Amino acid sequence: MNTLSDADRSTLATILPQWSVVPERDALARDFTFADFSAAWGFMNRVALLAEKLDHHPNWSNVWNTVHIELSTHDAGGLTTRDVTLAQAIDRVAG
Repeated sequence: MNTLSDADRSTLATILPQWSVVPERDALARDFTFADFSAAWGFMNRVALLAEKLDHHPNWSNVWNTVHIELSTHDAGGLTTRDVTLAQAIDRVAG
């Protein structure tokens, strides 16, 4: 799998407006904030099932009501279409 081309990268701000690119890790990142820990944990459960189905798993952390997610395809050495697809799916889960 190849990393995203410059042309593909130029569309990220439009198709994933709430995500940012972390250049030093060539990853997409986004923070999700919820009403409380239970809501954040429920979101993580839904994303975990989705990630398993797509066979592409996020790097993430949770502190109380906030979930931080980073996506990068380690085998390819950076961002790929798999990351974009998972980010879009996570956005749909988040509502």
